Amino acid sequence: MKYFCQKAPSSLWKMGNSYAGQLRTRRFEEVLHNSIEASLRSNSLAPRPVFSQLYLEAEQQLSALEGGSRVDNEEEEEEGEGGLEPSCPPNPYQMHPPPEGCCTTDGFCQAGKDLRLVSVSSEPIDVPAGFLLVGAKSPSLPDHLLVCAVDKRFLPDDNGHNALLGFSGNCVGCGKKGFCYFTEFSNHINLKLTTQPKKQKHLKYYLVRNAQGALTKGPLICWRGSESRGRPSTTGTGSGPLFPPLDSSGPQAAFSGEPTPGTSPGVPTGAQQAGPVSDHPSQTAATGPAVFNGKDSPKTQQLVKNKLPATPWPSALGVVSNSGPPKKRHKGWSPESPSATDSGYSQGGGNRAKCESAGMPCVPQVGLAGPASLTFPVVASGEPVSVPDNLLKICKAKPVIFKGHGNFPYLCGNLDDVVVSPLLYTCYQNSQSAARAYEQRGACASQPISQETQLLLTVYYLVQLAADQVPLMEDLEQIFLRSWRESHLPETRQPQPSPPAPGAGAQVTSAQLAWLAGLAASSCNDSVHIIECAHSLAEGLSEMFRLLVEGKLAQTNYVVIIRACRSAAIDSCIAVTGKYQARILSERLLTPAEYQKEVNYALLTGKVDSLGAFFSSLCPEGDIDVLLDKFHQENQGHISSSLAASSATTKSVSPDVGGAPTCTGYGPEPRHARPFQLAVAQKLLSHVCSIADSSTQNLDLGSFEKVDFLICIPPSEVTYQQTLLHVWHSGVLLELGLEKEHVTKQRAERYVLKLDAEAQARFKSFLQNSSRNPHTLFVLIHDHAHWDLASSAVHSLCSQSDLSGGLVDRLLNCREVKEAPNIVTLHVTSLPYALQTQRTLISPYNEIHWPAPHSSGVDLYPENKKYFGLSEFIESTLSGHSLPLLRYDSSFEAMVTALGKRFPGLHSAVIRTFVLVQHYAAAMMAVSGLSQMKSYTSVETLEITQNLINAPKQCPCGHGLMVLLRVPCSPLAAVAYERLAHVRARLALDRHFEIILGHPSSSIAVGKHFVQQLKMWQKIEEAEWRPQTYLELEGLPCILIFSGMDPHGESLPRSLRYCDLRLINSSCLVRTALEQELGLAAYFVSNEVPLEKGVPSEAPESDAEKPSSTDHEDEELATEGSTSERRSPVKREGPRALDSASSPLSSKVSSSAMCGESLAQPGGPPQGEQARSPPPCSPSDEGRVPGDKQRLRASQGPPVVSRHSPGLAPQPNHGLKTSQRSVQVPVTSPSSRPSSSGSSSSPAVPPAGTVMLQASRCSVAEARQPPVVFLPKLAYDMVTSTDSSGLPKAASLLPSRSVMWASSFRPLLSKTMTSTEQSLYYRQWTVPRPGHMDYGERAEGRADSFHPRRLLLSGPPQIGKTGAYLQFLSILSRMLIRLTEVDVYDEEEINVDRGEEPDWQYPHHGDPWPDPELFRKLPFDYLIHDPKYEDASLICSHHQGTKGQDRAPARKPEDPHVRRQTSRMRLSKYAAHDTYHHCEQCQQYLGFRPRGQLYESTLHAFAFSYSMLGEEIQLHFVIPKSKEHHFVFSHPGGQLESMRLPLVTDKSHEHIKSPTFTPTTGRHEHGLFNLFHAMDGARHLHVLVVKEYEMAIYKKYWPNHVMLVLPSAFNSAGVGAAHFLIKELSSHNLELERSRQEELGVRPQDIWPFIVISDDSCAMWNVVDVDCGGDRSREFSWSERNVSLRYIMQHIEAAPNITHYALIGMRKWSSKTGSREVREPFSRCHVHDFVVLNVDLTQNVQYNQNRFLCDDVDFNLRVHSAGLLLCRFNRFSVMKKQIAVGGLRSLHVTSKVSDHPVAVVPAQYICAPDSKHPFLAAPAQLLLEKFLQQHSHRFFPLSPRNHGHPVLLVDCYLNLGSQISVCYVSSRPHSLNVSCSDFTFSGLLLYLCDSFVGASFLKKFHFLQGATLCVICQDRNSLRQTVVRLELEDEWQFRLRDEFQTANAKEDRPLFFLTGRHI
Repeated sequence: MKYFCQKAPSSLWKMGNSYAGQLRTRRFEEVLHNSIEASLRSNSLAPRPVFSQLYLEAEQQLSALEGGSRVDNEEEEEEGEGGLEPSCPPNPYQMHPPPEGCCTTDGFCQAGKDLRLVSVSSEPIDVPAGFLLVGAKSPSLPDHLLVCAVDKRFLPDDNGHNALLGFSGNCVGCGKKGFCYFTEFSNHINLKLTTQPKKQKHLKYYLVRNAQGALTKGPLICWRGSESRGRPSTTGTGSGPLFPPLDSSGPQAAFSGEPTPGTSPGVPTGAQQAGPVSDHPSQTAATGPAVFNGKDSPKTQQLVKNKLPATPWPSALGVVSNSGPPKKRHKGWSPESPSATDSGYSQGGGNRAKCESAGMPCVPQVGLAGPASLTFPVVASGEPVSVPDNLLKICKAKPVIFKGHGNFPYLCGNLDDVVVSPLLYTCYQNSQSAARAYEQRGACASQPISQETQLLLTVYYLVQLAADQVPLMEDLEQIFLRSWRESHLPETRQPQPSPPAPGAGAQVTSAQLAWLAGLAASSCNDSVHIIECAHSLAEGLSEMFRLLVEGKLAQTNYVVIIRACRSAAIDSCIAVTGKYQARILSERLLTPAEYQKEVNYALLTGKVDSLGAFFSSLCPEGDIDVLLDKFHQENQGHISSSLAASSATTKSVSPDVGGAPTCTGYGPEPRHARPFQLAVAQKLLSHVCSIADSSTQNLDLGSFEKVDFLICIPPSEVTYQQTLLHVWHSGVLLELGLEKEHVTKQRAERYVLKLDAEAQARFKSFLQNSSRNPHTLFVLIHDHAHWDLASSAVHSLCSQSDLSGGLVDRLLNCREVKEAPNIVTLHVTSLPYALQTQRTLISPYNEIHWPAPHSSGVDLYPENKKYFGLSEFIESTLSGHSLPLLRYDSSFEAMVTALGKRFPGLHSAVIRTFVLVQHYAAAMMAVSGLSQMKSYTSVETLEITQNLINAPKQCPCGHGLMVLLRVPCSPLAAVAYERLAHVRARLALDRHFEIILGHPSSSIAVGKHFVQQLKMWQKIEEAEWRPQTYLELEGLPCILIFSGMDPHGESLPRSLRYCDLRLINSSCLVRTALEQELGLAAYFVSNEVPLEKGVPSEAPESDAEKPSSTDHEDEELATEGSTSERRSPVKREGPRALDSASSPLSSKVSSSAMCGESLAQPGGPPQGEQARSPPPCSPSDEGRVPGDKQRLRASQGPPVVSRHSPGLAPQPNHGLKTSQRSVQVPVTSPSSRPSSSGSSSSPAVPPAGTVMLQASRCSVAEARQPPVVFLPKLAYDMVTSTDSSGLPKAASLLPSRSVMWASSFRPLLSKTMTSTEQSLYYRQWTVPRPGHMDYGERAEGRADSFHPRRLLLSGPPQIGKTGAYLQFLSILSRMLIRLTEVDVYDEEEINVDRGEEPDWQYPHHGDPWPDPELFRKLPFDYLIHDPKYEDASLICSHHQGTKGQDRAPARKPEDPHVRRQTSRMRLSKYAAHDTYHHCEQCQQYLGFRPRGQLYESTLHAFAFSYSMLGEEIQLHFVIPKSKEHHFVFSHPGGQLESMRLPLVTDKSHEHIKSPTFTPTTGRHEHGLFNLFHAMDGARHLHVLVVKEYEMAIYKKYWPNHVMLVLPSAFNSAGVGAAHFLIKELSSHNLELERSRQEELGVRPQDIWPFIVISDDSCAMWNVVDVDCGGDRSREFSWSERNVSLRYIMQHIEAAPNITHYALIGMRKWSSKTGSREVREPFSRCHVHDFVVLNVDLTQNVQYNQNRFLCDDVDFNLRVHSAGLLLCRFNRFSVMKKQIAVGGLRSLHVTSKVSDHPVAVVPAQYICAPDSKHPFLAAPAQLLLEKFLQQHSHRFFPLSPRNHGHPVLLVDCYLNLGSQISVCYVSSRPHSLNVSCSDFTFSGLLLYLCDSFVGASFLKKFHFLQGATLCVICQDRNSLRQTVVRLELEDEWQFRLRDEFQTANAKEDRPLFFLTGRHI
C-alpha cells in the first residue's frame, strides 16, 4: 500500500465529496470502505492510517507549492484574525490615557459623536474623494460596526494585495481628519484595545448603500491571507494553567446584549446579531457536562474504556511541523512552538478575546442561577441564513446548532425555533490547550490535536451513539485528550534530542476531511448526515433547513456541516436534529430560573389544555372526570358504610387495656448520640484545637469561658422546625449554660436562624453579642452549606427580584465575621464540592470528613444501625439481588417520549408531570374498583398506589407508608396536588391516606382526622399540636408532594417506602443536584434485620470516604454486550413481572400520539429496553425472598403467618458479590395486593381467593427497609453506568452549577479516592464562576488566604451530621471549662499525730510575721509532712524516735504520680499559666508581637570560680532586650557583670524584690512560667533554669523570659545540680552587687539577700484568714481564699527581721486541711516546692549537686544542722498542678547495649564489680538513689519496720524506703544534731564522706549486734582508703563478695559500695 501510495497519480491531489479524483478500481473502493468500517468498529479512537498514506504526499507537495506563493509581503503577516495570543502570551498593550474631559463611551468618538452603524446608517456622510466607508469592530461592542472613512490606497484589492503600509483615515462623527496612524485613530474612536491596534484586525467590512439609501454592511475586506492563513491556537487571556472549561466560556466572556422581550431566549433577535446566544446558549455551561448518554452501547463502552494504540497516531494524524520562523511582530517563537499554519480559530476568536477583558459589568440576572451565566458572541460571516417558519411544528423539536470551528453565519427569520450553542466550540478550544498545559508541567513542546482530527473524531463519536443516547461534551473532551496523549506521551516520556523534522508524521488534511467524514457516516443508517459546503457554512445551514422542511432528515439525529478547502482553515458546525436529543439538549440550556419561567408560561397561557384534552380522549368511557363523578354517585352510600364497618373492625382487633388498638412493633426512635457522631465530634474538636495550637495565634481557646452558637439554615420552614427540635432535645443549651432548667422550644429559636428576609437583623444582633462578649467562643454553624453560594455583590447588581440570593455571602463572609477572633465558622454539608475550589476560604487541613464505618473488616464504630446510602442503592441494581431499590419506569418513559413528539412546544417537565399525575389518578381508580383503568397507568405506579392504600389495613392502629413524589417546579406541584386531591375525594379515599403539599416556604398542612391519628400514635395530649416536620409524620399513610428546586435538608420519616423522583430535572444535572435528590432516600437499616451476606471483603471500604460507586466490576458479565443487558434482571430467579412497556396504555399512546409511528424510532427507547424495567414488587415476586421475611420476624417477635401464596417455594437468597463490601436488604412489598382489584387483568394482582391475614405487627414496623427509588431514564443510566474504573458516571459530572472546570487537561476521578483525595482533586481542577461567593476572594495559589477559623464538615445525607455538631458543641464547652480548670494535688499531710498536742506552740496566733526570738524556741520538726514523700524514710529525732510505728502502708512504688490524689480547681485570676494561655493582657509579657515577630534576645556568659569543684563555672544567660534593665553590663564591651539586687530598706509595692528561679526540664509547653497574672502586674525578675540542649525549645515558647543555661556537663544531671548552681550563682552575684553598690555608698548588709526557688508546677496561692477569739482561745473561725503571688511575696518581704531566716516556705494546699494545721501561724519544719532562700546566711550550706531525689529534704537538714532558721508560713499555701510530662518522669533507665532500649527493674541497678552484668544508660547517682529507695533492705536487713532502731545517716539524707527509719547527723563542728544517746542503730550509711567524718566521730554511736554498714565512694580506691581512715575494720566485718557498684560502664563513673556487718 505504501509503495502504491508513492506512485499515485496527480489526480489524487484533487479531492472533494465525489470520487472523481480517486483511484478507479472497484476493488480499491471496497478496500477503502472495509477499512473505514473496521476503523469505526475498532477499539481505537484514531482513524486508520490508510487514508493519510494514500493522500498525504500529494497534499504535502501541493502545500509546498502554495507555500512558495506566500513569500511576498511578509512584513504584513499578522497573528491572524483570532486576535488571541500565540503559544506564548503577548506583551500587554498599554493605551495612552484619553485627554481630560473627552468622551470615552463605547461606540462614540472622543468628541462624543455616535459612530455606530445602526445610528448613522440613514444620515448623510461626507466622504472625501479616494476614501471609502468601512466598518470597524470594537471588542467592547461585538454586535455593532463603527463607521470610518479610510483612504482606499491603504485597503487591499479584491485579491488581498496592493495595500499600502500605514494608514490614513477620518472620523465621520466629529469630522476630524488626517489620522496618519491607526493607533491614533483607534484611540479617537474608543476601540479600547488590549493588544497592538492593527488595521487588518479591526477594519472588517466595506459599507454600502442599499436600495433605500441606508448604509449597510457590505462584503468583507479581503486582507491578504485572511481567509487562507491559519490562525494561532490560543488559551484565552490568562497566562496561567487555567483554560476555559468545556461547559462555559468562563468568567472571561461578555454578552452580546440583553435578550429582547418577546423573542426566544435561545437565539438572536435580528439579523445583525451574531447568531448567538442570549439565554438558551448561556445555559450551555450550566448543563454541559450533565447531558448524559441514555445508555452505554458497546461502541461507546469501547470508545471510553479501550486505550488508543500509540503507534498509528503519528502516521494517521501526524505531527504538524513548523513552517518556518514567524513573521513580523511574532514574539517568543522557538523551533518547538507551533506556527501560524498549525491550526487556528475563527474570526470570532478575536472578538471573544477582546470580550474577555470586558469583565463582569453586564452579567444578566439569570446568569447567577446556573453555571452558564456567561456566553460569548458567535461571530458571523457572509450572508445571513433564514430559519424557516413553522420549523418546530415540522421537526417536532428545536434543532440545536453547535458552533464548531471557524466562522458561523448570521441567522435571521424564525429564530424562536432554533437554539445556537458555543459548547462544542469551547470543547474544541479546551482540547487545543492540552498540549500547552502539558508543556507547563515540564514536558517538551508538542503539537495540539488538529482541527481536522477533532472534527473527524467528533463524527466517529456521533456515529457510535445509540438512538436513545445524548452526546456528552465531557466524553468528547476526554476522547480528544486521550487521543492527544496516545500520540504525544511516548515523545514526552522520552524527549528527543532535537525536534522532529517537518513532515515526519502524517496528518488528516482539510481536503480529506469531508470524504472521510462521509465514509464514517455511511455505516450508521443516516443517523449522522454530512453536508459539505464550498464557500461558507451559510449554504450548508440553508441546505439543512431545506432538508428538514422536506422531511428528508426524519431518521437523522445529527447533521455535520463542513466547509473545508486546502487554502484556509475549516469551518464547521453540528446540528442536533433528532427529536429526543434536540429536546434534551435545548432544555439543558435553560437555567433553573428560565426553566421555571417556561413552565409558568405554559401553565398561564393554557398551552397545557391540549395535553389534558389528549388524556381525556384516551379513556374509552370519555372524560376521566365524568367517569369519576359517575363512580362517586354510584358508590357513595356503599363506600360510607364499608368505611364505618372497616373502622369498627379495626378498633376490635388487638385492643389494649384501655380499649384502643395497639401496634407492638411501632415506636419512636430513641434520641442519643451514636458512636459515629461522637467520633466526628471528637474530630471537629481536634481540628479546633489544632487551630489554637498553631503558631499563628488565630484562636486563643484559653481566653474563652463559655460557648455560644448560631445555626444558619436555608429558608425552609420544615428544616427550621426540624433543627429546633434537634437543639431542644439534645440538651445542648443546658450543657452550655445558655439556658436554665425547663428549656422550651421557643427558647431554642434564639439559636437557629432561617436565612430569609428577616435574617439580617437577627444576624446583626448575633454580631453585636459576639463583640460584647470577647470571652465567649461563638460557633457559627452553616448547615446545608452548598445552598446559595451566590456572590452578594454580583447578585445585588444583577437581581432585583430575588432578594434572598447572596444572603449567605452577605452574612457569613462579612468583615465582622472574618475578623472576629471569637467566631469559628463551621460549614456543614453532604455536598461539599462547590466549597472545594481553587479559591476556597477553607483550608484543606480544616476539612472533616465522615469516617469510614470499618477497616480491614473490623467495625470501627459498632452501631445497631447501618447506613444505606447512594452506593448501597447502586449495589442493589447488580445481578444476584432481590428486587433492585433503584429503578426506572420504562412505560412511563415511553409515553413521555411519544407525547414529547406530539407536543414539541411544551417543556418536558410539564409533560412528565401530567403523565405521572394521570398514572397516579388511574392507579387510584384501579385500586378503588375501576379495574379497566389499569391499562392507563404503569405497573410501578400501580404497585405504589396499592401499597399506599392497603398498608394501613395490615396494622391494628392504621399505620401506613409514605410516598414521596418529588415535583421540583412549584406551579406543577400545585397542579399535581389539586388533581390528586380531587381524584382522592371523588373516590372517597380521604380517610385512607393524606396528600401533603410540601414547599420550603410553607408549613405542613395535615387534615384533622390524620392529626388526631398522629397524636394518638405519639401519645400527644396538647390540643393545638400540629406536625411541623416530616419526621413527625412517621407511620402516616400519605403522598408527600415535595416541591422546590432543591431540597433544603429536610429529613423524612422511617415510614418512607417509595421515593418517586421521576419528575426531577434530569436534563439539567450536575453532581450536586443529582446526589442531593438521591439523598432524600438515604436510610438507616437496623442491624437486627438480618442482611444477606456476600463475599467477605478483602479491602477496607468507606462509603463516606469514596465516590459513590458500585464497587463492583462484573468480569464474567462483561462480554454479554451492552450495559443494559448486564443490568437487566432477566436472570434473577423467581417469576418475572409483566413488562410495563407492553401495557395497553403504552401502545395506545404510541399509536395515537405518533399516528402509527413506531416506538422503535430514534426518539423513543428501543424495544430492547423492555427487559430493563425492574419487575414490580408483587406477591408473586415476594416468593423470591421469603427467607428474609421469616428471619426478620424471628428477630423481632413471635412468628406470624406468612402472607405468601402457598404454592410458592422459598428461593435461595442471592448474596451481593462486591470487591469491597457486601450489603443486601430484602426488598418486599409492605402489603399484599387487594383481591378486589380484579385478579385476571394483570399478574400484579393476587388471585381473588387470597386471604389477607392480619399480622400482630404493622407492616411499617415489620418492613424496616430503605425506600424504593424511581428515577428518570437519563438519571438512572447516569447513576448505574460506570466508567472503565468502575466509578459511576454521575461522579465525573461537573460538581456544582456554581463552579467550572479549570482545565480539560485533568485526570478523571478514581473509584478508590477517599473524600480527602476528592477534595484535593476539586481544589486543583475547579474554579468558582463569577457569580460564586469565592470568585473574588484571592489570587490563585495563595494558601495564606485561607480563613483560619473556618471549618468544613462533610458527610453523606441523612447520616446524622446535626447530632454530630451538637455533640461537638457540648464537648467543646466541656473542654473550654477544662482549660479554665487545673488538676492540683489534694493530699493530706503525712506523719501528723492528730491526737497529740505539740510540745511547744507559737504563742501569738494572730501575728502576721514570726518573732525571731520566740521562733527560735520552737523545736525543729524533723518529720516530713509533704505527702509527695509518703514513700520516703522517716527521720527520727530524740522526741520523735518512737513515732511512726503504725504508719499507713506506703504506696506501691510503681508510677506513684498516677495514684496521687488530685482535685479539679477553677483557675483564678491570679493563677500561673502554661504556654496555651494567650490573653490580651499578657501578650507583651509573653513576647509575641502582633505579626508573630519574637523579641530579640542576647546570649551572655557569666563565669565564677568555686573552690569545692576546683574549677571555674561558666553559665550563660539568655536575656531579652526587654529584661536588660535587671542586669548590669560593662560600658565598653557590654559584658554581663551582675544581676541587680534591691535594698532591704526599699519599701516600694510596685515590684517584687526577690528574683525567682525556676529549674525545669521537659516542660516547655506545660510548665507554669507565665506569672503575669500571678504577680498581679508587679515588676519582677523570673529566670528559667534550663539545660543546654533544651535552650532553643524553651526560647521558642518563652521568648521574653530570662534563661539561665546550665553547662553541658550538667545535661544529664538532676534537680540538685540546678539548685546548687542557682544558689552558688546567687551567692557570687550578692558579693558582686555588694561591691558595686558599696562604691555608691550602700552598706553591704543593706543589699537584698533573698531569692525564690520555685517549682515549675506552682499554679495558685492561697491565704487563710483567721478570726481568733483570743490569743489562746480554742474556738476560732477561718476561711481560705485565693490571692496573688504578689500579695504573698510582698507580705513575706515586708516581714521585720526577715534577714534572720535562712529558708521561708509555705504549706501545700489540701482540701482536707483542718483547724489544727492553720491554728499555728508558723512552723519550724521542712519547706518544699516554693522557698524563699537567704543566700547570705546559707553561704556555707550547699545543695548536693549530684542529687536527683529528696534534695530539698537533704538541704533542709543541712540548713537546720547549721543552726539556721527554717520558717513555714502555715497560713499561706501553694497549689501544685499535676503535670504528667517532664521533670523526674523524663528520666528513664534503659540498657546501654541494647539497640531497642527497654526498661530495667531497680534490682538490676547494681552489680558486682568486674561482672558481666549489662550496663545501664543512666547517671550513677540516679541508679543509687532509686535502688536504695526500693531495695535498701538488702543492705540493712535489721532495719525494715524497726523504727526504734533507725539507720544512721551522716551528712546526707538518702531515702531508704518507707519501711526504714533514719536518723540524720552532721559531722560539721558546732552543728545541731539530735541526741543519739537514746538510739541503738540498726545500720550505718556513709555517703561520700569528707574529712569532717573521722573515726572518733563514729565511735559516739551505738549499733545493734549484726547491724550493717554501707560505705559509698566514687571509686574502689577511695573505698579502701575510707575503710582504713575511719578504722572501720575494728568494729565491722567485711567480705570480698560484699562489694558492689552501680551498673554503669567505666566511662560513666560508677559509684562503688562496700557493706559490712557489726561485730
